[in-house]
Amino acid sequence: MQKLLLLCLTVLLSVTVNAQNFDRKIDSLIQSEFKETNGPGGVFLIAKKGKPVYEKAFGMANLELESKLNTNSVFQIGSMTKQFTAIAILMLEEQGKLKVSDPVSKYIPSYPNGDKITIHHLLAHTSGIKDFTKMKTLQDIAQKEMTPEQMVDFFKNDPVDFAPGEKFEYNNSGYVVLGYIIELASGETYEDFIKKNIFDKAGMTNSYYASDRKIIKNRAFGYHKKSTGYVNKTVINFSVPFSSGSLMSTLDDMLKWQNALNKNLLLNSKEETKAFTKYKLNNGQEIEYGYGWHLKNISGIPTREHGGSIFGFKSMAVYIPSEDIYVLGFSNCDCNSPTQLVKDMAKLALENLKK
Repeated sequence: MQKLLLLCLTVLLSVTVNAQNFDRKIDSLIQSEFKETNGPGGVFLIAKKGKPVYEKAFGMANLELESKLNTNSVFQIGSMTKQFTAIAILMLEEQGKLKVSDPVSKYIPSYPNGDKITIHHLLAHTSGIKDFTKMKTLQDIAQKEMTPEQMVDFFKNDPVDFAPGEKFEYNNSGYVVLGYIIELASGETYEDFIKKNIFDKAGMTNSYYASDRKIIKNRAFGYHKKSTGYVNKTVINFSVPFSSGSLMSTLDDMLKWQNALNKNLLLNSKEETKAFTKYKLNNGQEIEYGYGWHLKNISGIPTREHGGSIFGFKSMAVYIPSEDIYVLGFSNCDCNSPTQLVKDMAKLALENLKK
């Protein structure tokens, strides 16, 4: 009995020491990038089999009020919004309200060349349409309240960059068109559809369509860094990035999102698989993108990744399906990108948290 007890204590001590060593390694990695304790910072999470094994906050949520970030802080997630838009499209396909093979002209008859551009092209960034974030006239509308139709009209008549399916080129306009199609096919606003069909179903109670006017508890404020120091982020109207980048969330809610996907709470497995399939261009070349996720690898082990960038905020997440490891980072200064850091954390997690 004493030997068994001693063995159990030894195993427990070993597990505790290993966990502490892992935490120290991750702390060191983060603090090498997020060095300022009194400046904007970031929050980070590592989960294994759906449960957090590391979750910490660094730096300040609000410089004016001197309030610190915590692991429940609400961040703008930028282009990680595209994951939600893609899954919403697949939900509508599962409901029989659209098909990814449908041409854009079926929903927006006036769209130029809309009979050649499909929903699939929009999802996979192979449509060739002009990315509105690269248009010089964007500053003219950045702070205006735009309807989805007005946003589509803003860029739809600009010359295309290439024919549909010819190239992969990351494109925000495509995901704005998808948001408009979600509204047309569902009869609901994009905001309401996402809340009812994703946030509510997944239990994501601290996730929102972004707003600078709503009172949002635990909000992290966004910053830029100038030569003179930090300044508050540039204000934009969230109707402009719309379904390409206007959602807000927390570490825990994003873990609920990942877990909901893993458990097929939102889609059947056959439909969901479309999001995580590498697609091909017209010439047969495979691209490293599905619908709303980059499909890459760490040391040959497949990953699903996506980041986000919007005024004052940057985000990054890496999921490793074979090990059920999810790594996530948010920053509330667009001067601090967590992209490479989260990838390095994922590599470390892969080395230390294998099955």
